[in-house]
Amino acid sequence: MKILLTPGEPAGIGPDLTVIWAQRERAFDLVAVADPRLLAERAKTLGLPLDIHDASATIARGPGQLSVRAVPCAAPVGAGRLDPANAAYVIETLKVACDGCLGGEYAALVTGPVQKSVINDAGIRFVGHTEFFAERCRTPDAVMMLVAGTLRVALATTHVPLALVPSLITKTRITTVLRVLEQDLRRRFAIDRPRILVAGVNPHSGEGGHLGREELDVIAPVCTTLVRQGMRITGPLPADTMFVPRTLAEADAVLAMYHDQGLPVLKHVGFGNAVNVTLGLPIVRTSVDHGTALDLAGTGRVDVGSFDAAVDLARRLAH
Repeated sequence: MKILLTPGEPAGIGPDLTVIWAQRERAFDLVAVADPRLLAERAKTLGLPLDIHDASATIARGPGQLSVRAVPCAAPVGAGRLDPANAAYVIETLKVACDGCLGGEYAALVTGPVQKSVINDAGIRFVGHTEFFAERCRTPDAVMMLVAGTLRVALATTHVPLALVPSLITKTRITTVLRVLEQDLRRRFAIDRPRILVAGVNPHSGEGGHLGREELDVIAPVCTTLVRQGMRITGPLPADTMFVPRTLAEADAVLAMYHDQGLPVLKHVGFGNAVNVTLGLPIVRTSVDHGTALDLAGTGRVDVGSFDAAVDLARRLAH
């Protein structure tokens, strides 16, 4: 099994995590899609050995060794200093990695954190990894889910302004997301009959229509229809009580309606050890649950917990 890794923003902690992880002896093949010079310079800054191999010639597994598929940065990189000139480099690493998995050469992809603001400042439209891979893989129904231990939280909408969320809560969207979620819980996570909790979008799940009608007009009818088709779905439920341990114990996954409804709870439970997974793709893709941490780049004071979890989950899902 060969796993691909994209370190993400070159000025952030992605290269640090890559170099630190390369210090371990591995029982599988890990290949970084990155600028070899960047990784060598970051290793020197961290005071760590790094013997870089051309991935087209050899796959290195020993401690302090790393195989790399070379993609050059456009400009010199300073740890912690963003440069829009390298935005195209970040996108190119994602393209190369995605295509390598689509072609069947690699079993899974683990992505490091990117700085979306600097990519957009460079004039490249970039909403997020989830949307990028959905477009690259030509699978518009990709779903974002974060995993922390046994807690799995999927999102009906992802990186959109809160003001747009109600207009995106449609019967078609909720039906599609629930079907993708249920399918990949079976296919990727080997859960035979997944149990899914569905949140409402309004306080108190709409309070019988007095605080909004999305639950009555959209979410509840979809849940009813899918239950009749054999899916194990409960909802819509008030989000403020859905995440209590007793309720979560009866579920394999939760569907939140928007980004900051579900993810604050998950990150409170497992930040630093949580994993972002893109469902509905023809490839396996996982990611760390944190950002670029520019202030920590090059300092050696980084936590590899989420990176460990992302690699481990990528391997398990690929199997």
